[in-house]
Amino acid sequence: MTAPHGLDHDVVVVGAGFAGLYQLHRLRALGFSTVLLEAGSGLGGIWHWNCYPGARVDSHVPVYEFSDEELWRDWYWDERFPDWTALRRYFQYVDDKWDLSRDIRFDTRLDTATWDEAATCWNLTTRNGQSLRTRFLVLCTGFASKAYIPDLPGLDDYEGQCHHTAHWPQEGVDMTGLRVGVIGTGASGVQVIQEAAKIAASVTVFQRTPILALAMQQHRLTRAEQDEAKARYPEIFRTRTETFAGFDIIRRDESALAVSDEDRRTGFEQMWQAGGFSFWAGNFADIMTDETANRTAYDFWRDKVHARVHDPAVAELLAPTEPPHPFGVKRPSLEQTYYDAFNQQNVTLVDLKTSPIQRVTTTGVRTTHNDYDVDLIVMATGFDAVTGGLTSIDIHGRADTTLKDYWARGVRSHLGLASAGFPNLIYLYGPQSPSGFCNGPTCAEVQGSWVVQLLDDLRHQGVTRIEATSHAEDSWRDLVRTIGDMTLFDRADSWYVGANIPGKPRELLNFPGGVPFYAESCRTCAADGYSGFELV
Repeated sequence: MTAPHGLDHDVVVVGAGFAGLYQLHRLRALGFSTVLLEAGSGLGGIWHWNCYPGARVDSHVPVYEFSDEELWRDWYWDERFPDWTALRRYFQYVDDKWDLSRDIRFDTRLDTATWDEAATCWNLTTRNGQSLRTRFLVLCTGFASKAYIPDLPGLDDYEGQCHHTAHWPQEGVDMTGLRVGVIGTGASGVQVIQEAAKIAASVTVFQRTPILALAMQQHRLTRAEQDEAKARYPEIFRTRTETFAGFDIIRRDESALAVSDEDRRTGFEQMWQAGGFSFWAGNFADIMTDETANRTAYDFWRDKVHARVHDPAVAELLAPTEPPHPFGVKRPSLEQTYYDAFNQQNVTLVDLKTSPIQRVTTTGVRTTHNDYDVDLIVMATGFDAVTGGLTSIDIHGRADTTLKDYWARGVRSHLGLASAGFPNLIYLYGPQSPSGFCNGPTCAEVQGSWVVQLLDDLRHQGVTRIEATSHAEDSWRDLVRTIGDMTLFDRADSWYVGANIPGKPRELLNFPGGVPFYAESCRTCAADGYSGFELV
């Protein structure tokens, strides 16, 4: 279908991860003139960039894939938690089935987007000099697309190799025999440390806050067991839309404090053996809202770690007797051999709380207590999460206001999808949506289906302009804050609240009400004629 007169496209989608590919596939099938812009040279979004040693998804399959039977019927995974190479193969398979690449411009990073009120369209320019005019702009940049590198004195003077995990060389880095320093112990830090410990001459782990990592319980998958399980796939995909975090993990209804100590320990052990996020997403009902209940989960986790780490002093640094923050208020990482690595002579743990980094030298890292010479510095320092991928694009709405300036004192959105002053701009997996609290493919389809229906409804109604109202933003922001205040999430300095980025407003960046509540809010909005939006 051709675009309206004077425009290049009905819709421009940005980002070739789960959300962006779903938009392209669905919108194109409905006859919208659609193109997708992707900064990378391949499909997968974060899975194009994630190629550091040990990189793998922390959501199990088949939950972490599209629900389209055309895709899953003949697709097979090798592992319960696939690594980055398997994810790349999967996205190539999706491309083969859905024929997406013909409408994707790779190596094309969106630089600026400027709203043209008179023409009711967005004028776009890309870093490689392309210009496009589109009625609607749908941003699917993901919550982890802008890497954060702390301002460490001397970093530019370092003479060895230095790579952020999100900017890892596509050709790889051989860590065999190297002295490796890893700064940060979030998800990517855990995964790199596990791999480096196997082959590096030494691994120095610079830890500021201990990660409360959970047992992955990884295992290989056979074709036979997947064939047997596929009869249950439709039920699994339905269930993931009905659970808080978009998994097929059912949270327990009872309080952790309402059962006996023995029953509680039995329950904890069952969740632990189930692996993955079961101990987080499937725990007792009040783990994330009641500090006393939360402490029972933390103590169970701490004992699991101490049982694996031989040196009591190291175990106490990795899993302190007193919690650094409540369990689960930072996204747990999944580990396989992370804690075992600290029993090896080639792995050293540096506590940055007692020995902060002073500077990076030409040969390594200097703390207040010691110098550590390393051949490779791995910056596992995370992201300007949830908002960073959006605000890194120079987006100018009505009255030339930029989205970055509009959110400078806090996010304002309606349904975590759109903002006042930015007509015809929709963002998925963004702030004040389930985003970081939700399994990615689930959110891509729940949010994505609603957005596709919205655009189709607007077309049939002859509406060419839609904009969120300030009143709707106020209401949604209040709802996010009200639900968030019932939880323990604000008890940690995490990326969930923007606390990892200097100067970023502290606020809960993800919708804390769960996927079913969020989806119902979106359905109610649509049933009410898209209440909270002005349609012209």
